[in-house]
Amino acid sequence: MTDSDLIIRVAAKGDGVTADGRHAALAAPGDWLRADGSVAPGPNRQAPPCRHFPTCGGCQLQHIDDAAYADFVRDRVIGGLAAQGLETDVRPAIVSPPRTRRRATFHAEKSGKLVIGFSEGGSHALVDLSECHILDPRLFALLAPLRKLLPPLMRPKRRVEIVMTLADQGVDLLLRGVEADGLAAAEALSAFGRTQGLARLSIDSGLGTETRYEPIEATVTLGGLPVPLPAGAFLQATPEGETALVAAVREAVGDAVTVADLFAGLGTFTLALPGKVYAAEGARDAFFALKAAAGRAQRPVFAEHRDLLRRPLMPAELDRFAAIVLDPPRAGAREQAEQLALSRAPVVAYVSCNPSSFARDAKTICEGGYRLDWVQPVGQFRWSTHVELVGRFSR
Repeated sequence: MTDSDLIIRVAAKGDGVTADGRHAALAAPGDWLRADGSVAPGPNRQAPPCRHFPTCGGCQLQHIDDAAYADFVRDRVIGGLAAQGLETDVRPAIVSPPRTRRRATFHAEKSGKLVIGFSEGGSHALVDLSECHILDPRLFALLAPLRKLLPPLMRPKRRVEIVMTLADQGVDLLLRGVEADGLAAAEALSAFGRTQGLARLSIDSGLGTETRYEPIEATVTLGGLPVPLPAGAFLQATPEGETALVAAVREAVGDAVTVADLFAGLGTFTLALPGKVYAAEGARDAFFALKAAAGRAQRPVFAEHRDLLRRPLMPAELDRFAAIVLDPPRAGAREQAEQLALSRAPVVAYVSCNPSSFARDAKTICEGGYRLDWVQPVGQFRWSTHVELVGRFSR
């Protein structure tokens, strides 16, 4: 084997890549690609902790050690920026520990027996989970009792979607695609919520979400405040990841006395920011939850229900603020980035879950006269190829 056979990095989709650009599935940096296509293990390879790897699509990188995984997270950001001709200080990645994922979506189907789990990588086939090393144990513990609850509620040849989120009061459980008509089904759902100590149990049979069990209002604490948690709402994947992102955003904006938080969601950043905050959010449930939480606590927050993809803030609006925070969906914020490039706001903190769309928008913002000061990569989705980050721009 020669230096050209050495696996030097992991590509965006999880394959190992040699110096001359050849790809090898399930290869780690430091492995060697043999002439027959097999891989000789190197120093950064580890034994995958889960029996379902690599079949289960929930993880792609359990075979590489912690140091190599952190490097992968950072390299994804560097590679995305390089593709747009950008360079900056890319900090070491912050990676969430195992068994800390506090939200997840599973599927269930009857195929002779009831199967509950994640889909296989690149397939619709389900992996029947018997263990999971990424989920908070409180989520995984519900799979066994769900195997008894679900069969009478399932439609023939139809999958059920199971959405779990850890709320302040316990697990918030949403079941989509079930049939729960009649007294027996209603009693079974209420008893399940009570027995399992759920924060809430909701169903969606196709006509919208119905809450079937909620002893007290389900909330999630953000910025020290309890915020009403809509069923199935977006939440940062791990508490450690949320802490890292919030810390980076607070560092980026400093002591700004007026801040705009765009794509504010439930208020993960809004409620952690100093001074007066304008919060724009397009999802109605999230907007009302944030508005209610800020109002109860008498926080200086003005929340607006606004679709920023169709109606971004214009330069004259952006110029009113000492700092701008934005946390758009995976596709990024092309329209808002174009307006930011024309603005005079001193500081922008951009939170992203996609290094490629971030780099595209970063180029637009920098072409408007901003400087990309630094980027903090965050690996909330441990052992996956999913990468998040915070970037700071200034004039």
